[in-house]
Amino acid sequence: MSAPATLARLRERRSFIELGARERASAVLDAGTFRELVGPFDRVHSPWLAMQGVVPQEDDGAVVARGRVAGRAAVVAAIESAFQGGSLGEVAGAKISCALELALRDCERGSPVCAVLLLETGGVRLQEANLGLAAVAEVHAALVALRRHVPVVGVVAGMVGCFGGMSLAAALCSHLVVTRQARLGMNGPEVIEQEAGVAELDASDRPLVWSLIGGEQRLALGMVDALVPDEVDAVAGAVRDALGRGVPAVHRTEDVARWRARLARVDPSTPIAPEALVAAWAPAGERT
Repeated sequence: MSAPATLARLRERRSFIELGARERASAVLDAGTFRELVGPFDRVHSPWLAMQGVVPQEDDGAVVARGRVAGRAAVVAAIESAFQGGSLGEVAGAKISCALELALRDCERGSPVCAVLLLETGGVRLQEANLGLAAVAEVHAALVALRRHVPVVGVVAGMVGCFGGMSLAAALCSHLVVTRQARLGMNGPEVIEQEAGVAELDASDRPLVWSLIGGEQRLALGMVDALVPDEVDAVAGAVRDALGRGVPAVHRTEDVARWRARLARVDPSTPIAPEALVAAWAPAGERT
């Protein structure tokens, strides 16, 4: 490609990470099909945040929309990382789980509706305690019920990543797409440092953090299905491709024997470098 063509390509490129939740949801749907459900003008916000001096957001940081992906009926749920770190509370969780349950109802009636989860979240919203935990559990249950009928595609792009109970939602997806900038793990590096100390994990050591839980490492370990560049077209294309692959014969979370065999290769009492973990966890020839 010539220098002028390369420059033109760079100018045309749009970052998916830089988009807000509503823009992300619209970007993965076919042009002109985005229709938001329970949007900000419905004024459905958390009743618990104001009690703690937190200004609520009228959509509670969760955008849910119906539309089409490659002509197929789809529901998209996107979490807004700019509001409360993308944390999930009672209202946001209910919006997502109800959208998945309605898609399940359509599937059972013979009108398949696939699902896409755009996960940019630190997990449960601590201010909402057990209500938030229950909301996350409802998302998990709805996701497992729906994925028996249609593929559910998860996307983790950045900048927050996907942690806590919502990392389990990511794992439950039929197919999972990440960017190199993504981070995926049960506990975020800041939480690990706070609880176990900097000697356990220095959260400011970016190369170390991404070598452990970054998108490229998660792909190498077989925990995700596709690694794409931070471009709107690339992410949208990966979502279309994932939906086109349909429902897996065996979901990742159901392949218990495979994961147990992998765990048996690792000695938790011995420090292990990220590169060595890849070699031990997924040796050449094993399906990932």
